[in-house]
Order: sequence, then C-alpha cells, then structure tokens
Amino acid sequence: MRIAEFLSPEAVIADMQSRTKPEVLRELSVTLVRAHPQLQEERLVEVLKEREKLGSTGIGEGVAIPHGKLSGMTQLQAAFGVSRAGVDFEAIDGKPTHLFFALVAPENSAGVHLKALARISRLFKNPRFRASILEAPTAADIHALIIQEDARP
Repeated sequence: MRIAEFLSPEAVIADMQSRTKPEVLRELSVTLVRAHPQLQEERLVEVLKEREKLGSTGIGEGVAIPHGKLSGMTQLQAAFGVSRAGVDFEAIDGKPTHLFFALVAPENSAGVHLKALARISRLFKNPRFRASILEAPTAADIHALIIQEDARP
C-alpha cells in the first residue's frame, strides 16, 4: 500500500488557518469533501471528533493522525495539512502540532486502516522529512515530498 493510493494532491493544505483542535478537524474535513464530493462534511467532522474523545491522535514530534471509519465509503481517503503556527492538539509530548494527516476508512476495513496508520506513522518519524514538509512552500510540493518519501524502500 502506498500513500499515493489514498492522498490526492487536491487534499493537501499548505498553510492551515485553524488555531484549535475542532477547527483543525473541520478544515481537514472540508478539504476531504472538496477532493471527494461524495463525502459529507458533518459526518466526517463527527467521526474524527468521536475518535479524539478516546484520546488524542497527536503522536508527538509535531504530528497528528486524526482518523476514523465511515459507513458508505468504498475506499480509504486522506487529507494532509500543515499548520505553520502550530496547534495545541493535546499531543502525547505536550508540544504544538504542525503536521496533520487525516485518514478516513470504510467501516469494515480494519486491516487497510491499520496498515495506512502504520505507514504514515513510520514515514513521519523521520525528522529530516518532517522539516522538509514544513519548508515546502506549496501544496503540490508537499504532496510530491510525501509521495517521494513513501516510495523509498
């Protein structure tokens, strides 16, 4: 599985405007709907909020992977956003979060969902990669960096 299979260039935000966790979830949902019009914004926001109630998806090092499952979906979809200012996302390390990878999977897709989460988590463990994303000026540049890094063996 490659990230290119579920992250389209249209679903990348180079400079998020959100300042709070709920705003981040909304902005990522709006972007997902823009890239995939068959999705419903309110349902996406609710699914992501419900998952956050179980515990923050802020994994530390400035990265969060809000995620959830949605009935009626046929395949995994994602949105990615960069917050230059950083947001208090209640990350496990207590630091501001800058990189947000929202992942929404079909309701009965545990294996695919978990593989995608693991792949994203592994990719964003690399400090040089995280820095390159923060330095990238456009959504197209960010998308290209993610796809390029994900293609490495």
